Parts: sequence; C-alpha cells; structure tokens
Amino acid sequence: MGNFRRNYGQVKKALDIPNLIEIQTRSYEKFLQKDLPPVKRTNIGLQSAFTSVFPISDFSGKCSLEFVSYKIGDIRYDVRECIQKGMTYAAPLKIVVRLVVFDTDRLADGKISRESNETKPIRDIKEQEIYFGEIPLMTENGTFIVNGTERVIVSQLHRSPGIFFDHDKGKTVASGKLIYSARVIPIRGSWLDLEFDSKDLLYMRIDRRRKMPVTILLKAMGNSTEFILNYFYNIEKINIEGEKLYVTIDESLLGQKAPEDIIDPNSAEVVVKKGRKFTRPLLKKVIDAGVKHIPVNEVDLAGKVLSSDICDPKTGEIIFRCNEELPSNGFEIAQEKGISELNFIRLDEDLDNVSIRDTLLMDKIDTAEDAILEIYRRLRPSNPPTPETATKFFKSLFFESETYDLSDVGRAKMNYKLRLHVPTTVTVLRNEDILAAVKYLVDLKNGVGECSVDDIDHLGNRRVRSVGELIENQYRIGLVRMERAIKEKMSLQDIETMMPHDLINAKPVSAVVNEFFGSSQLSQFMDQTNPLSEITHTRRLSALGPGGLTRERAGFEVRDVHNTHYGRICPVETPEGPNIGLIVSLSTYARVNEFGFIETP
Repeated sequence: MGNFRRNYGQVKKALDIPNLIEIQTRSYEKFLQKDLPPVKRTNIGLQSAFTSVFPISDFSGKCSLEFVSYKIGDIRYDVRECIQKGMTYAAPLKIVVRLVVFDTDRLADGKISRESNETKPIRDIKEQEIYFGEIPLMTENGTFIVNGTERVIVSQLHRSPGIFFDHDKGKTVASGKLIYSARVIPIRGSWLDLEFDSKDLLYMRIDRRRKMPVTILLKAMGNSTEFILNYFYNIEKINIEGEKLYVTIDESLLGQKAPEDIIDPNSAEVVVKKGRKFTRPLLKKVIDAGVKHIPVNEVDLAGKVLSSDICDPKTGEIIFRCNEELPSNGFEIAQEKGISELNFIRLDEDLDNVSIRDTLLMDKIDTAEDAILEIYRRLRPSNPPTPETATKFFKSLFFESETYDLSDVGRAKMNYKLRLHVPTTVTVLRNEDILAAVKYLVDLKNGVGECSVDDIDHLGNRRVRSVGELIENQYRIGLVRMERAIKEKMSLQDIETMMPHDLINAKPVSAVVNEFFGSSQLSQFMDQTNPLSEITHTRRLSALGPGGLTRERAGFEVRDVHNTHYGRICPVETPEGPNIGLIVSLSTYARVNEFGFIETP
C-alpha cells in the first residue's frame, strides 16, 4: 500500500514546484537559438553579438566583411566521455561570412559617394563558411563540462540599467540640506550624472569627470535659452493696451495671488479678492464668469524675468534679452516702441524654482556649436578640438547605438519613471529623455507632483544576468578584439586575391570564452555533495563578479534583507563571513522574467 497524504488545509492544492534549473537552461537556449533556422533567429544572444560587430569595413572603404549566419555542428563526445577523457563538452561553431569588394576605379572618378555601402558599385562577392572554434554546450543538469570537470555559471545580481534619483541624506552640507541627484546608467556607454550643489545650481557629469552646468548639455542638443525657459517654467503673458496692463487668465495662474479684486462683468460681484491664491476651482469660477484678463499694476512688472527676447517691431533690434529682469523703466520703453505683449517666467514667492534660471545665467554659452566644443574640452583637455571632431565625439557619447546602449530594460525603466511612451527598441538617449530627467529632478527638489527618490536595494532596481547574457558579453569582447585585427589585415593584403578565411582568426574569441569558463569569479566548480546541493548551486545569485560589487566596497545596505526579497530570495541561506548577503539563493517558486527581474507568485 502506497503512502496516503491527507490535507487538512483551507487551500486544497498548492502550486506545482516549477522546473528548478530552468533559469540556467532557458537562458542558454535563448543565447544559442540552436534549433531555429538562421532566418527565424531574433537579434539576441550569439546572433546579437555577431550583428553588433559585423559588417566590418576597411579604413579606405574598399571592402566590407558581412556576417550571414552561424551554425552549431554535431557533438564529438557525449557528457560521460568528456568527463572520462578530461575534455570540454562542446560543439564546433561555424559562421558564414561574405566579403564584398567594391569597384574602386568608379569610386575614384568621384561620381559615387564613399560613405554609403548601398550605393557603391560592387566588383566581387565571396561567401565562405569558416570554423569559429568550439562553443561549450550545457548539459541537461544546467552545468558545463570544462576540461573534464563539471562547472556552474552562477547568475549575477547587478544594478539594473535605467534612471535613478537619490539624495545625500543631508551629509554633504553642514546645515543638513538635502542635495538631490540623478544618474542614467546604460548597459554599455557613458554614465550621465545630474546633481544640485549647495547653491541650488544644477550640474552634470559625464563618466564622473569634471562637472559642468547642465544647461551646456541642453544647449549642445540644440535647445535655445528661450526654449529651456519655456519648457521648465509656466509663462505669464502680459498684454499692453495703451496705459493699462492685463494678464491673460490660463492654467499658469495656479498657485499665484490675485493682483487686484476680480469682478464679474455681468453681476459686478467680486469673484476673487485681492491677494487670494488661485486654486483650480477658483480659476474655473473666474473663467465661467467670463473674465478673460486681469488688470496688473505697472510696479509689479519691475524685476520680473523675461521668457523671450523682446524686439523692436520696426527695426528688429533686441531691446530686452531673454532671461533678463525687466528694468524699472521697461514698461515705458515697451510703450514707446509699440510692443503689445511681454512674456515672463513665473517664479515662486519663496524662489524655490530658480535653479534652471540661475544655471542659465551662470553659463555664458549661447550656441550649440560652442556648447559641444566646451563639452569636448572638458572631457578631452589634451586634444585641440575642431567643430567636426567635437560634434562626432558628442554624438558618440549618448546618441549612437554603436557606442551607447540603454537596453530594452533601461528604456522600459526610464519610460516608467519619467512617464514617457518610447518603444523599447530605442536604446539611445534622446533630447526629450534628458529634458524629462532634468525636469523630474527639479520637481523632486521643489516637492512638486508625485516625484520620489529610488531605493537602490529594491529588487525592482536590481536584475539578474543569467548564463546566456554573461557569455554573450564575453563573445562581444572577443569579437571587438578580432575586429581590430581584421581591419589591419584588410589594409595590408591584396583585396583581389583575399578570401574571408584569410581575414578571420577565431583565436582571440575562443581565448576570451575559455578564460571566462576557466577562471571567472562566476564560473564555479559544481557543488556535488548531494543532488539537492547541485540544484541549489544552479539557482544561486551572486552580486560579485565582473561589473558587479567587490567584497570590500559592498556596504551593509546591499547585504541586508529587503522587504522585496519576500517570496523571491531566501532570507536565511547565505554564507557567513565576507560574502554574507552578497551570495544568495532564489526561493522555490521565484522565476526570472524576460527583463531579468525576479517574480514571485
């Protein structure tokens, strides 16, 4: 008679225990896409590593080496034979590449552009399948056999790409004032930091280098001073009609005090008393009463900050510049010149929101070209800049996919935080992203809206890099090294007789991958005490390793149990000693989603 289990619980059936080593096997399957035909492979894993480096062109643009597809061959030895013979369980990787040689004689005539490959006349195309070394395969237990020993690649728990807002908890300034900052972290490329100083001026740093006013970055992206003021501030429109001044009633009046008693034109009743603050219901009441303008005293204009240049209607000469205070005789001058409208930025009574205006006053740069040159000088002080090299360098910082990659995770996080609606395929920064980030940071400092700082230790801000992603990064590193060698060979050899196999040497790539499997901090001997310890080892998460934390730098907060660990990470199972809290285990029902975040039922 078999065992009989009686359940006295309220919930009759618990969830079935999922496949515990799926975190390893699924990740490596996505990386290899072994069973899919080349046409159906998506741009992830190994396919993504190849397409990010290829096509490779030579320095003169005479030929181009293009990637077509890859194929994983048959295994020579099975798992047991590899363990017995002390070999690596791997399969041969072959890639199909195409060498395209362009017709240089027709290019020399100057009739065809050298820049675009599509329009160049082609002289010759050579396609070839090339052996690209061995690629380690995963066993059905989620492990690898390397030189006869069973090894596990431990998943890494690292800081998610995206945008993070924080403050210094009052430690920087003696008065205890909070200094707010933001950081944009990509998967690959330069970090962008935005931070206030003690005087409420807003600065930015690129890759933790020297700080400079954030308005230089905004201007370098083509935003004028007038646009920046209009983006960050509500605008107060004042109409001049003869001797009288009127302010237009609109949303920008919210939170402002009424300059005069506002009277209903129909019933002659006072709708809003002088000095009372406009709220949304009060503003609606005024609009419903049919009031379109409110009279303003001339005295109130002095000292207000203009949001745009004021020009003479006849000559076009600029009388008052944007971001300047209107002088005491400004109204008389405007009357004389026949100006009918003045636009001002609305500043709070307690001047909380002057940071952007003050930062603009401090930075003396007017044009986008000057701003780009200034950024280049700060980041490359030893190189004398030309406008072309400076523009190319600036674009490569955040705006080109070859050098900057926010990743789909980073884009999703940024969209959520800044309430943007950008497709996750856009993985570079845009002008709108940086403007929205600066606005969020300014609103956070001023306590406007539902802005909040981020908790770095929240599991929503930490993601899991599984085995597939870790090995993909190694392939990228190897392929970039190989790219340099290919470019040199292209310029040295005779293009006419050259074949793809003469250019490609897979040794640098194999060396990087083998080094990762053999000596990386995340590649560990499998714990073979018993079957349970084997499974536990494949579900371990480590905050250490390349791109992660170091034992010495990791503080108490990172190691501590966080309330988001509930149902996701075991709060008990962690080693004692220097690694406590840095190496943890996934709970039984936890799973890693497509973005690398841990989910629990």
